[in-house]
This record gives sequence, structure tokens and C-alpha cells, in this order.
Amino acid sequence: MGGNVEVLRLPTRRGTEIVAVYVWYPMATSTILYSHGNAADIGQMYELFVELSVRLRLNIMGYDYSGYGQSSGKPSEQNTYADIEAAYKCLEENYGAKQEDIILYGQSVGSGPTLDLAARLPRLRAVVLHSPILSGLRVMYPVKRSYWFDIYKNIDKIPLVKSPVLVIHGTADEVVDCSHGKRLWQLCQEKYEPLWLKGGNHCNLELYPEYIRHLKKFISTVEKSCSFRNAPRSSIDRIEQSRQGTDRFEAPRKSSDWREKPRKSIDRPEKLKIHDYKFHNIDKLEKLRIPFDQVERSRKSVDYHEKSRRSIDHQLERARKSVDWLDRIRAG
Repeated sequence: MGGNVEVLRLPTRRGTEIVAVYVWYPMATSTILYSHGNAADIGQMYELFVELSVRLRLNIMGYDYSGYGQSSGKPSEQNTYADIEAAYKCLEENYGAKQEDIILYGQSVGSGPTLDLAARLPRLRAVVLHSPILSGLRVMYPVKRSYWFDIYKNIDKIPLVKSPVLVIHGTADEVVDCSHGKRLWQLCQEKYEPLWLKGGNHCNLELYPEYIRHLKKFISTVEKSCSFRNAPRSSIDRIEQSRQGTDRFEAPRKSSDWREKPRKSIDRPEKLKIHDYKFHNIDKLEKLRIPFDQVERSRKSVDYHEKSRRSIDHQLERARKSVDWLDRIRAG
């Protein structure tokens, strides 16, 4: 790999241990924290991380969610929130990154943990949303409002993000329709010129020359303007307190959370020896399937109760008509 790359194991507040990779660029003033898509791990993303670091002249950290690659635990929405917090904490404590230096980058499902954290960190340098989702349920069904069992409700969190936001989406995306990206861009507080890549699909946007050009222009712009937004940084210790601000959008997720008993974790991340770490390419998952299975189970439950209610209403209506018919006979 080289002297400018480190591989780490990071403990999370939910008791899992995730693997992260940090690519260092000399004299960089910005650091990207990259949350990848569903059917990927950092073994697959490594070459892209190195290329982005060189071409954009910044540091970049990528990480695997719990249950992905060599990270322990199981994939779940709540685990991904803890995962990104662990990676962010590492950037602050191990690499001296300030909130004002960090750019959160979320691709596809990765837009979920990205926006959850961005909504709670008001002085981030910027946010990049790459083929983002409005919410898990909205990928599969054109629902008009948020349900308690939905996951990654980005549509409710994006208005809370105070940093500049760049949205990138392909117009021919068959996994997450481009309308998701456009709606999120409309709801941004601080919009930046979006990039709608004509003919781009869900997994090939990095191949377009416009992708790197537009991303480079965006980063240059936010780096120049960051001095106007400098203020005392918020500590990671207050992240959990500020979570209450975003949780008001969410009713309890009874069936969509896998609660795990936290285990004691080490205070500092353990550095891996490169030769001991094997990048593990997980089997290709059905696109955007995990953790959307839990949404489908909850939806079926709601559908069942809805059908039962309609059946009861129908029976009551028949009974009412029978009583009316008897009344007419008596009146006659």
C-alpha cells in the first residue's frame, strides 16, 4: 500500500468493531469521511479512495459498516449511525481533524448515516450526497409521508443540515430514481449547484469526467469559504445529546431495530498490520436489500391490519343494511 495509508480497527458505542482505512495527502486542508453503498466494502473502494485523495488533494477515510467486510456485528440502521460516529471520532482524536475540516460523503445507502451525522454537526465543511435515497421505504414505494417503520429518513433530516450540500445523481439510475436526489437538493438549506449526470446509472458515476471536475470545483469553493464559518468546534462527546433534535422526527422503530447489549471497548483504535489484513469482498447482495428487509416485514404487518380493518368495516356495513331492511318491513 504505502506509507500514506493506514488500516484501523475502531470500537463503536454499540459494541461492534469496524475496519477503516485512512489515506493521507501531504498538506491537505480537508478530509472526506466516505460512507459507501450497500453492495461494497473498503476492499472494493480502496483504489477509488486513493484516486480521490490524489486528484482532490485531501485526506480520506472510508469504513465498513458493522457486518460488512471484516467488521464485526450485524448490519442495521442503528449500527451504521454508531459506525460513522466511531469513524468521525477517530478523525478528531487520532488525526487532529476539526469539524470545520471534514466533508461527509454518502453514497446510496451511505447517505443515511451521512445525513444523520450531518444534521447534528452544524460546522461541517460540506456534505456530498452521491445517488442518495429519500428513505428506505421510498426506494420501493412512492409513499407521501414518513412511517414509523421506515429507515434512513433522509427527507426529514436534510432540512437540518447547515453545511453546503452537493448532490450527484445519474438520470438513468434504475435502483434509486433521480427524483430522490432532486428532492433532497430542493430541501437543502445551503444548496450548491447539483450534478445530474445524463445517462448515469447507480454504480458508474465515477467514470464520468464531469464527476471529478464538479467535485473538485465544489471542494475548492468550500475550502475558500470556510473561513467565514469558523467557530469553536463541537466535540464528539455532544453528538449523542444533539441526537435528540433529529429523533423528534422518528417514532419508535419497534420491529426495525436490532438492539444489542453494548460491550466494553478499547479506548483507542488498534492499528492493523497491512499483511494481516485481507480485504474481503462480500458476495453481491441484492441491490439495496439490506437492511430494507425489515421495512418489508413491517409494511406487510401494516397491510395485514389494514385489510382486517376493511373487512370489519364491510361486515358492519352489511349488518347496518340488514337492520335498515327490517325497519322498513316493520314500517310497512
